[in-house]
Amino acid sequence: MRILVTGGGGFLGLAVVRELLARGHAPCSASRDSHAALDALGVESVRVDLGAEDAGATLRELRPFDAVIHTAAKAGVWGPAEEYERANVVGTRNLLQACLERGVTRLVHTSSPSVCFDGKDHLRAGNDLPYGERFLAAYPRTKAAAEKLVLKANGRSGLATCALRPHLLIGPGDPHLVPRLLERARARRLAIVGRGDNEVSLTYVDNAAAAHVDALEALDSPAARHAGRPYFLGQREPVRLWDWIDELLAALDLPRARRRIPYPVAFAAGGACELLWNALRLSGEPPMTRFVAAQLAASHSYDVGPAERDFGYRERVPLAEGTARVVEAFRSL
Repeated sequence: MRILVTGGGGFLGLAVVRELLARGHAPCSASRDSHAALDALGVESVRVDLGAEDAGATLRELRPFDAVIHTAAKAGVWGPAEEYERANVVGTRNLLQACLERGVTRLVHTSSPSVCFDGKDHLRAGNDLPYGERFLAAYPRTKAAAEKLVLKANGRSGLATCALRPHLLIGPGDPHLVPRLLERARARRLAIVGRGDNEVSLTYVDNAAAAHVDALEALDSPAARHAGRPYFLGQREPVRLWDWIDELLAALDLPRARRRIPYPVAFAAGGACELLWNALRLSGEPPMTRFVAAQLAASHSYDVGPAERDFGYRERVPLAEGTARVVEAFRSL
C-alpha cells in the first residue's frame, strides 16, 4: 500500500516509516519541516502545516495514497492553548476531510493515554476507561478532541479508523522523556514526587511503530474488530517509575533522585508557576506544572490485552533490551 505518514520525520513517525519499508509498503511523509533521515531512506516527503487553511489543497496535490498513519501533533506540557488547538484539532479535522475527499479507506491515529488522565491512579486500566472530565494541560484536552473526531469518522464514505494510545515512548532519538530526565539529573534538580512507588507503562518506540502498522494492515473495513475504537499501547509489564529512572541514571553515571516532594506541595507549586508564567508572559517552560506533578506522582499503567487480541499487537522488543538501547544511545551522545 501507498501510505501517508503525517509527522514522518518525528520520533515515532520515523520509526513507523522504517517499519512500513521493512514490510514492503510505500510510505510518503507529510511534515512541517524537511528531514534528512527521510531523504536518506529515499522516502517522498512534502512540507505541509496540517493546521493551516491551505492544508487540504496541499494534501490534494499529493499522488494518491491508500491509507494514513497520523502521528503529527504538537506535544509537550506547556505552550499557548491556541497552538495546541490548531495543530492537534484543526490539523486532524483537515486531514480527515482530505481523506474523505480522496477516498482513503484506512486511517490509524496516534492518540495518548493522557486523554483519559484525571490525576488519579490508573492501574492496568482497560479500553473502557472514560475520557478525562478535567484536563490539566492543553495537550491532553486537544488530543482527546482529535481522537473523538477520528473515531466518529469511522464508516464515513468507506473510511475505517482507529486510535492507538502509546504511553511514554522511549528509544534512541527520544526528544522528550529521557532528555528531560537527564537534564534535571545533571542539574541535580530531579526530585521524587509523591510516594515514589507509582507504576507506569513504558512503550519502546519500535513496538509502537509495529503496532501502528499491525492495526493499519488489519483495518480492512469500518466493520473490522478494532475499527472505531481506541487502544492503549505499552510493554506487557509496567515498571515502578522511580525504580526505572534510578536504573537509567545509574547506568549513565548520573546522580539519582533523593529529594522528595509531597504530591500536594508539587501540585500547588505547579499551579503557582502556571499563574506566574501566564501573568508575566514568561518565556520557556515552568519548572513545574499541575499536569507534570500528577504524572510524576500517580500510577498510569494500561492493559495491552485488547490490542493483542483485536489486531495482533505483540511486544517485539522487551523492556530490558529497550532500556539497554536507550542507555547506549544516550551514553554515545
